[in-house]
Amino acid sequence: MKIGTWPLLGMVLTPLTSHAQDIRTPVEQVPQIAVTGRGEVKVSPDKATIQISVQTRGSTAAGAAAENANKQQAVLAALRAVGLGNDQLSTINYNVYPEQRYEQGKEPVIVAYNVTNTILAEVRKLTQVGPVIDAALSHGANMITSLQFYASNTEAARRTAIATAIEKARADADAAAKAARGTLGTLLEISIGSYSPPPPRPVMMMAAKQAQADTPINPGEETLAVEVSTRWRFIPGQ
Repeated sequence: MKIGTWPLLGMVLTPLTSHAQDIRTPVEQVPQIAVTGRGEVKVSPDKATIQISVQTRGSTAAGAAAENANKQQAVLAALRAVGLGNDQLSTINYNVYPEQRYEQGKEPVIVAYNVTNTILAEVRKLTQVGPVIDAALSHGANMITSLQFYASNTEAARRTAIATAIEKARADADAAAKAARGTLGTLLEISIGSYSPPPPRPVMMMAAKQAQADTPINPGEETLAVEVSTRWRFIPGQ
């Protein structure tokens, strides 16, 4: 029985394999035009983040740290007084490092210790930006290391930018089709790129004695940009 089974199986499988090969059809190659479009929309910022630092220097690390803590507490109290809540204030950096003097042929000598404490203030009303900076500088802060404006709700603007990008892509694809003596067909594929917010805007260091007048703040506008990649059917001319 085993001897007779193998030839029979071979005879049954061979026609099935041949039939599977016969029903394969070649994939149709559709002429296409690939175009990338970019849409931009201006948006007005409605919030800001400010990095505020207190930097102190002392003969000992403990002394410099104690002075820094007292000044930072005063800064935090001043920021709360202008309307910022605890959820809007967070420590993002604390650093203690020795300041050394170097002389040829001698070991380095520590001459002082520097302490830097940086907090991040989230400002939810742009009218508070100037008062926050002024309050911080007048109560012990001596560095504003970063000021960044941003729009908190950009969904509507992003969708507008997407629509603009697709319109531009379609216009370019249509121009390419006409230049190639054909016409533009249906949309085959579209891919929407991600949105990247503008980078932070750095602010030069401010000293407390400079904060006598109200600090003017002008957030301006941001550009929200979106890129889309499209593929269109190309219909060759006759």
